[in-house]
Amino acid sequence: MKERTLAMIKPDGVARGLIGEVIKRIEAEHLKIVKMKMLHLTGDTAQRFYAVHMYEPFFHDLIQFTCSGPVVVMVLEGLNAIGRWRNLMGATNSKEARGGTIRGDFGDEKVIRHNIVHGSDSVQSALDEINILF
Repeated sequence: MKERTLAMIKPDGVARGLIGEVIKRIEAEHLKIVKMKMLHLTGDTAQRFYAVHMYEPFFHDLIQFTCSGPVVVMVLEGLNAIGRWRNLMGATNSKEARGGTIRGDFGDEKVIRHNIVHGSDSVQSALDEINILF
């Protein structure tokens, strides 16, 4: 099924100069980038974006990290775009991500949230996240 999903290159990925590498991998996966922009998230926007984690002990650190520098956000489109992007990203914890995935190749094994990229985990979260950032 043709889907749309949100992809984000987080502040650590931008700071490390990995924008081109991430886009190269997206294009190699034949996912179409239909929207893209760079922005610096405000605290309010980051809190809305990560509201699902509001009651988690890491919420404050996640918001602080996400607002620590610019991010690149994209809307990807393609057959099974959500699942394909999530496979390309790799496991959330970079220590557990296999080689060849973005997180496995570039994530910081010491800090879980420094895992280069974010992706929607369902059709509904993709719709919600795209509406927040676009």
